Amino acid sequence: MKINKRRLQEHFEIISEYGKIGETGLCRPALSEIEKETFQLVSKWMQEAGMTVRIDNAGNLIGRLEGENPDAPILMIGSHLDSQPYGGRFDGTSGVLAGVEVAMTMKEQNVVPASPIEVVSFCDEESWRFKKGVFGSRAMVGQIDPEELERKDKDGISRKQALLDFGCNPDKLDEVVYPDGAIGAFLEMHIEQGPSLEAQNKPVGIVSAIAGPMWLTVTLKGFAGHAGSVPMDMRQDALLGASRMIDEINQIVRHDPHTPTVATVGSLQVFPDSPNIIPEKVAFSIDLRDIDLKRRNNIEEQIRSMIHQVSKDCHLTYHIQKDTNLDPVSCAEWIQNIMVDESEKKGWKSPTMVSGPFHDAVVMANTCDIGMIFVRCKDGISHNPAEFASYEDLAQGTELLYHTAISVSAKINEQVISKTLTSR
Repeated sequence: MKINKRRLQEHFEIISEYGKIGETGLCRPALSEIEKETFQLVSKWMQEAGMTVRIDNAGNLIGRLEGENPDAPILMIGSHLDSQPYGGRFDGTSGVLAGVEVAMTMKEQNVVPASPIEVVSFCDEESWRFKKGVFGSRAMVGQIDPEELERKDKDGISRKQALLDFGCNPDKLDEVVYPDGAIGAFLEMHIEQGPSLEAQNKPVGIVSAIAGPMWLTVTLKGFAGHAGSVPMDMRQDALLGASRMIDEINQIVRHDPHTPTVATVGSLQVFPDSPNIIPEKVAFSIDLRDIDLKRRNNIEEQIRSMIHQVSKDCHLTYHIQKDTNLDPVSCAEWIQNIMVDESEKKGWKSPTMVSGPFHDAVVMANTCDIGMIFVRCKDGISHNPAEFASYEDLAQGTELLYHTAISVSAKINEQVISKTLTSR
């Protein structure tokens, strides 16, 4: 291998101490003090790789390695360093460390990429702190709504204040946006977060498409009453309505067992949350995903219709807020072909697969061609302290990323030369 497996492992072991919970878990909230410390560590490694480093006003950490043609569009490589509140060591982090290792290896091998390369740790991919994620990548492509800055976490801290505390200027988010054509391609390495590669006994996979997530928050309003005195047929029980809806969501999505559509209700708040008071207000989340946008939209309509009917039956009022809405995307065929070629050169027959989880790559597809590499994770477990990927598999994925980056960078520069000759 060209990359340094030992160094990559050491970087994982060091960074896993930042936000560590228990023996193997991780809690590294976006825009937190512990993430800032992690950025300082990774910034040091980026500088050792010969990169200039900055944090933009959206909280993205960016290391830049100059190329032979400094005016060529950028090859961007990245993922995220924030984690779930009860998460694992490899989700997101593996993509950032792999990008840093690619740059370090280029320096050691005296490889100057044809186009500039930027390695990025995007701000708040995970979404849980402010209930709307992939913030940093959306900022880069100009998809931030002003109201997002006023969203507050469970401690009452707004995103705007968190950005200010992080050293960013949220009033200058327009400076974060990359001009059209400035990014030539985006590559992301990530653990699979599913069981397919392990089932096939393959350490690395090549992603062909990524499912688009849609997140809704449903708020139901009933009327609080004494649990012992209000007859059952006179109640306006918001939690009863929510429980019926949650079951119906499951039934709607499971109607056709041959489709990959999934839906999850993972967050539930009850007011006033007392054992002897009929629940007056309930809010719950819906995470709906599919690689087919038309099918996902159809299921969303079924869910909305069902919520209306159940609310009527239970004498409740309701409100549905759309928090996240990302379309499914396909990875660029030419990048997939490069990955397949580089994999075969190594004697690895890496399978092609789709991604159910969403990633920053979904957002970056709005501005450039994208490619993704998956690395096998044990039992398909993710968003859990039991999440595990072997250092051998991570090294293989990083090696594939290294060779892919060199080829993609060359291709970006070739396209620039071709356009220049054509325009003459």
